[in-house]
Amino acid sequence: MMTTISHRQLRQESRKILERVRSGEIIGVTIKGEVAATLIPPSSSPFERLLLGGAVRPAASTAPVDFTLLVRTRLDESSEDILDDLRGDR
Repeated sequence: MMTTISHRQLRQESRKILERVRSGEIIGVTIKGEVAATLIPPSSSPFERLLLGGAVRPAASTAPVDFTLLVRTRLDESSEDILDDLRGDR
């Protein structure tokens, strides 16, 4: 669970709070009781930032996927036609 603090507390104790974030803590900043921002520690990769921010989660399994087991689907349209339709007049 993420720790939350008020915007006022962030203003008054910014150095102390930023030290907590630097050491790995994730802190939500609230305005009138609603989370307006999330402070997350700096990381070495975009994936780590997304992971810490809760936008993604790690894979359930690290075993390689055998794609040959998937059933292939046949379509009346070619992939090129489908992509052209999706892209429109770009």
